Order: sequence, then structure tokens, then C-alpha cells
Amino acid sequence: MLIRVINPNTTRSMTEKIGASAQRVAAPGTRIIAVNPDSGPVSIESHFDEAISAVGVAEEVRKGERDGTDAYVIACFGDPGLLAARELTRAPVIGIAEAAFHLATMIATRFSVVTTLGRTGIIAEHLLQSYGFAHHCRRVRAAEIPVLDLEDDGACALERIVAECRRAKAEDGIGAIVLGCGGMADLADEIREAVGLPIVEGVTAAVKLAETLVSLRLGTSKHGDLAFPPAKRFTGQFEHLSAQPGS
Repeated sequence: MLIRVINPNTTRSMTEKIGASAQRVAAPGTRIIAVNPDSGPVSIESHFDEAISAVGVAEEVRKGERDGTDAYVIACFGDPGLLAARELTRAPVIGIAEAAFHLATMIATRFSVVTTLGRTGIIAEHLLQSYGFAHHCRRVRAAEIPVLDLEDDGACALERIVAECRRAKAEDGIGAIVLGCGGMADLADEIREAVGLPIVEGVTAAVKLAETLVSLRLGTSKHGDLAFPPAKRFTGQFEHLSAQPGS
């Protein structure tokens, strides 16, 4: 089984960390390819960042289709470009926020999300509503850490995340915590030990869900709105997209 894990930002060190976390939980025989776009934001911390990065996600899915990829993981907690990516392939495409929310509801009746910045916490709240998990989530909390601090100042970032998770445990009446950033992929075990609650991390959750869907021969439906995009002409810098896969 080949799973393409797409870090939508362009920070290679984060991509490598995400790939290592994904491979660590993958089943024997599952091969992980961790990639990021060549162009786009170095971190994703706004709606604008997400809009730009979604193009890179689509490009990486197009590459994966040529390589015979069995499933895709979008390793950013905003799940940028998720539905567009699903249009481009019959393979399962899993966003890490969606995956983490699903798994958290299977182990606890209530959970909180601990993310990086307050403004991206609002984006997480939008996803909770659109995915139908808002009634399970008690609170979205921000440790107020810029995403790249997870790369540049890891020890300090971990300390602040643990402190916010402990506050969530003490104040929110929850049974589990969801980590709200793909850059936290390597921190789940340390946080779990420090906090004493189940910690759901989206990259690893998405990999296991992707493996399950492939094993069950469940791919993205091509009936309805996730059918391949209609063939049409693109212009300018997107002219190469005129030939859509599956069209």
C-alpha cells in the first residue's frame, strides 16, 4: 500500500517529521511518501495561506495519481483543498482534522482541541461545525505558538502545549484532547505522558483511517459532486491544469 502524505506548506523539516510519524504507525507493507509543494507558504496560519496551499495540494495529488498512490493524507489541520483533492482521484483522501475528530469521538464523549494560534482555532471551529462534531468539542484552545516555532524552538513550544492541555483537562470536562496542528505529529507521546489523557494526533489518525479504507476497497465516490472535474481550458499559470485526470 502506498500512502502519499502531503504537508501543504513548504517547510521541508516539518514534512520529514510528519513523514516519520506517519511511517512509525503504518502497518507492515505500507509505504509512506511524505511530500510538500514546491511553492506556497512556509506555514499555514490564515485563510489566505490555506487558499494558496490548496493549489499545491491539488498538484501533489496529480503527481500521486501518476505514481499509483493508494491513498492521500492532507497533513494540515485546516484540511486545505480537501474536497478539491477528492475530485481528482478515486483513492481515499483524508484530512487530519477530520480524522482526529472522528477518532476522538470513539474514545470520549467530549474532547477539546489544542492548536497553535487563536486565529487558526477559529478555522478549527468552522471545521467542527461543517463536519458535524461541534457538539462533541468543549473548547478550542490556542497555545499562541507560531507554527514554525514547533521547528525552531521545540522544547519551549512543547512546554506551552502541555500547559494548555493541562488547563483543558482541569477546566473543560473532557475525556480526550485533539492536537490541532500537523507540526505536532511527533509530540503526541510526550504530551500524553505529561497530561494523562488520550491525545489524538491527526497525522497518525489519518494514516490508520487511510489504511482501513484501502483495505476495505472504499475509495472516493465518483457519483455526484466528487466526480472528476469537468474538462475545460485553464489559462495563464494554470494552463497545465487543462488536462484533468479522469476527465
